[in-house]
Amino acid sequence: MIAPATNTLRAVPGRMPVAVLFAVHGAANGSFATRIPWIRDRLDLDPGLLGLALLAPAAGALLAMPPAGALVHRRDGRRVTGALIGAFAIALTLPALAPSYALLWLALLIFGAVAGGADVAMNTQAVAVEERAGRSIMSGMHGAWSVGGMAGSLLGVLAAHAGLDARIHLGAMAVVLLVVSRAAARRLPDAAATGAGAGGAAARAHADPPRLARPSRPVLIIGVVGFGAVFAEGASADWSAVYLRDVVGASPATAAAAYTGFAAAMALARLVGDRVIARVGPVATVRAGGALAALGALLVVVARTPLAAVPGFALIGLGIATVVPLAFAAAGRAVPHAGQGIAAVATIAYGAGLAAPGIIGAIASAASLPAAFAIVATLCVGFGLGAGALRPAAHGR
Repeated sequence: MIAPATNTLRAVPGRMPVAVLFAVHGAANGSFATRIPWIRDRLDLDPGLLGLALLAPAAGALLAMPPAGALVHRRDGRRVTGALIGAFAIALTLPALAPSYALLWLALLIFGAVAGGADVAMNTQAVAVEERAGRSIMSGMHGAWSVGGMAGSLLGVLAAHAGLDARIHLGAMAVVLLVVSRAAARRLPDAAATGAGAGGAAARAHADPPRLARPSRPVLIIGVVGFGAVFAEGASADWSAVYLRDVVGASPATAAAAYTGFAAAMALARLVGDRVIARVGPVATVRAGGALAALGALLVVVARTPLAAVPGFALIGLGIATVVPLAFAAAGRAVPHAGQGIAAVATIAYGAGLAAPGIIGAIASAASLPAAFAIVATLCVGFGLGAGALRPAAHGR
């Protein structure tokens, strides 16, 4: 059971270094996102070619996540996590160095693959620390990722505004993130201390899992819950500004504020989410989140002024914030080998992130953007109804 406790990073051994690794991962993603226009201009890519290239990171992540889950179990999880986060920091330099479109696609595929592998590894470490703590910490971990992402994007905006070459900017960020990640990885709890969640001694007592295991029914249900939340996240992140411009008629600056409100609300909710989970439990938290996100999506559907649409997107961010962290925590408890459970849920859920922009666009073309966000509201209701799959007692190892 998850017991109430103070929410300080120092209260649980191993929590601070894991949080730092989450922040490093987020900062790398945020840094890259801000330099996409520079990469586009350098290779003179039209929107279609750029869109195809940006599918490569998602494809790489989806391919890498299942084997990464097995690798975390088979090897020392602490070393694997440090190596993958370090590789992700180094891979940050590759897209800006690519001299051609074909090599850009390869660079983005590698970037996405190490990002996905590192995602599975650091979440496995977080599950292990959470089990040792006996209370929820996963929401705060993902909050650290969001803070890192905003910090990386802010630095990227400043670098772009100063006209700094992206190869220099991303190279410098890679060095800083590599140093920070190496220092944090050395402070991760050893395998014996973390037990099954990080590929430690308890996990090694079980037979090694197959490299590509078929997900169990509980893991599939957890993955479907995560799918609904990630779909809502992808739809809001990619279409919020377009929605305000095309449906509401907002100015470009106001349209940009829709995503800012969404991202800030999600980060804030994740940072305080562990306290809420400790009070009411994961199931009630996700049910309330589903209702809140559905309300926000419906507000977006009926909004015809920015004053209604921007709060609607913020409510979606608040509602979905804790769902993926709780889904990862539940997946880590659902099977003997935490890494494989997390990898399976990540593959299912992040598949939604790949599918959401295209599905929203197709529905908008066939009907309208408000109709597309009515689908988002339905999915939010759906993950709220499926919240029982995240109950800790249902999946204890």
